[in-house]
Amino acid sequence: MGAEVRDNAAESRFEIVVDGEVAGFAAYRVRDDSLIFTHTEVDPGHEGQGLGSKLAAGALDAARERGATVVPRCAFIKAYIERHPAYQDLVAH
Repeated sequence: MGAEVRDNAAESRFEIVVDGEVAGFAAYRVRDDSLIFTHTEVDPGHEGQGLGSKLAAGALDAARERGATVVPRCAFIKAYIERHPAYQDLVAH
């Protein structure tokens, strides 16, 4: 299973694509130099495959590459950051 995370800026969301189909997304809003994550969802048919974690990591890595901070209003992204301290420096204060 090849999974790829991509930024769909037109829809304001990062998507995880599996075999050409969108299997989940992390929605965000842009404010100044911050990405505000509002909702993360994985298609029920793809749950339990670690795609949510791969999506969160890909979205946070992209934020870091842009030099953006993040505001984790989404419970999933917030929990992911808490479990992975390497991303805590991205959180806007």
